[in-house]
Amino acid sequence: MTTMPEAAASNAATQNDDILLEVKNLKMYFPVGGGFLSRKPVGYVKAVDDVSFTVKRGETLGLVGESGCGKTTTGRCILQLYKPTAGQVIFDGQDLTELNSKRMRAIRREMQVIFQDPYSSLNPRMTAGNIIGEPLIVHGLVSGKQEYREKVSELLTNVGLNPYMADRFPHEFSGGQRQRIGIARALAAEPSVLVCDEPTSALDVSIQSQILNLLGELQRELGLSILFISHNLPAVAMFAQRVAVMERGRVVEVLPSAGFETHARHPYTRALLSAVPLADPLEDRKRRRIPLPGLEGRAPETGCAFQPRCWLYRDQGEPSRCRAERPDLRVAGPGHYVRCHFCDEVEPAQLQTG
Repeated sequence: MTTMPEAAASNAATQNDDILLEVKNLKMYFPVGGGFLSRKPVGYVKAVDDVSFTVKRGETLGLVGESGCGKTTTGRCILQLYKPTAGQVIFDGQDLTELNSKRMRAIRREMQVIFQDPYSSLNPRMTAGNIIGEPLIVHGLVSGKQEYREKVSELLTNVGLNPYMADRFPHEFSGGQRQRIGIARALAAEPSVLVCDEPTSALDVSIQSQILNLLGELQRELGLSILFISHNLPAVAMFAQRVAVMERGRVVEVLPSAGFETHARHPYTRALLSAVPLADPLEDRKRRRIPLPGLEGRAPETGCAFQPRCWLYRDQGEPSRCRAERPDLRVAGPGHYVRCHFCDEVEPAQLQTG
């Protein structure tokens, strides 16, 4: 495999210049305090550690990984809800990290979020119509009450709800209906990018498919770009065009979603896929699981951050390459990049089974 700088790999993965959102070397470190009497940090939690990727216009990029790997923090840094420690978030040619709050407010209309929990993300004191209509007022998108009511009714209809539901409060809706209200609220500002932070994880399986189908239809109609954050690998493989896999704050693999289950090569991605149950119980019993140790302590300061948990890890003397050298994203195929020293030397069958 050929080594490439992360930014170059990220750009090459898109294979064109029609990039709407570019994340370059993004870092988000949270200080760890020294105790009650000491305000000086004794260390830092590297929630996001040098992440780079791109999202094209009209594309869905899936961002996957286990809980605590930094997916949500990455999304919040993109939206500037967190001020990144370092790196760039370039939206339509503008570096958002350099904008002040006034200039950023104008950009927020173009970048909206759908939150994970539909039960806590809606104000219980506001009606569905007021929740959806608030962005219309904040961004000055309507000029009168009649236009306001018509726009709210249109948004409710677009997400599969009846306009007469505008006068209901959140507790009068089911979980799936609440998430549809959250989607309508995000669409009210007429955004270019949607950051979907686990939008289906709190819903029943049948409702999950409805929400994913709705997002797909809206994307095709409105030309939206979507960053789809999830730990549901089958849903991401179905919904996204490309998949980026995160582990301990770093992107370890980027590849097209077509054939994701068979073409993934990083040992962490293979371990995640081995935990996904197959539809055929007979085939599922034949497959070998790849257990991973839990996230204990901080990632190593040198070498591969995944090395302490890696089932593919091999000692090459003292110190080994895995311990001494931090791997870069390497080309593994068309549009496929992987951060591993040795996975290209292992037979595909071994990667499939562990």
